[in-house]
Amino acid sequence: MIFDVEHIWLFLLILPIVAFLYASVGHGGASGYLALMALFSFAPETMKPTALLLNLFVAGIAFYHYYKAGHFNKMLFIYFAIGSIPLAFIGGMIEVDATIYKKILAVLLIFAILKMLNVFGKEKNYINNIKLWQGVTVGAIIGFFSGLIGIGGGIILTPIILLFHWGKMKEAAAVSALFIWVNSAAAIVGQMSSGITLSSQSFLLAGIAFVGGFLGSYYGSKKYQNKLLRYLLAFILIIASLKLFFV
Repeated sequence: MIFDVEHIWLFLLILPIVAFLYASVGHGGASGYLALMALFSFAPETMKPTALLLNLFVAGIAFYHYYKAGHFNKMLFIYFAIGSIPLAFIGGMIEVDATIYKKILAVLLIFAILKMLNVFGKEKNYINNIKLWQGVTVGAIIGFFSGLIGIGGGIILTPIILLFHWGKMKEAAAVSALFIWVNSAAAIVGQMSSGITLSSQSFLLAGIAFVGGFLGSYYGSKKYQNKLLRYLLAFILIIASLKLFFV
């Protein structure tokens, strides 16, 4: 049972803040949710499906706001999605040893930390045209690890889009939001096909995260930045990553 976790009230207080910050940059927040669950010692078998479910709610509303604001690049998304969806499904079917799972998650959290510190936040005045094989390859690799670990992959995709100048910041956020949603959906289907079920309490957590995600994506799709909150979240992610590595 999720709510049997010690100090669950503190977890429920931090959860919508994490959703707010991730959604403000077009992300579903799974890496943040997984970090929180690791800090509060959630059972490993509940972490992956719960994070994917929360992703669906938060990434969905994030995409809505960024799409409504006119930042979505359909072809850029399609190139990534072609490779990511089937691989996310396959990754979702695979159960990883708890020790290995924690180490992989700890490494992936580094991407989230760097993103929250705006290491990948630099835009250029020019855009490079992405080739189909590039999009499919990148999407497939990210999709597989997304399904395997229980993240949507946006925390990795956004830096790559900016690094190779395939899109602007808000365009990357819009593409990543829908990318996260389809990967999370594919991974959940993969999990269910292998016999894993979702706890009813997970849907309550999803509702709480949705509130934070709604507000974060609304302000993020316009113009909003809060460096202090980002630094606090980065600190939480660092602590979680160290715990996953060494505990």
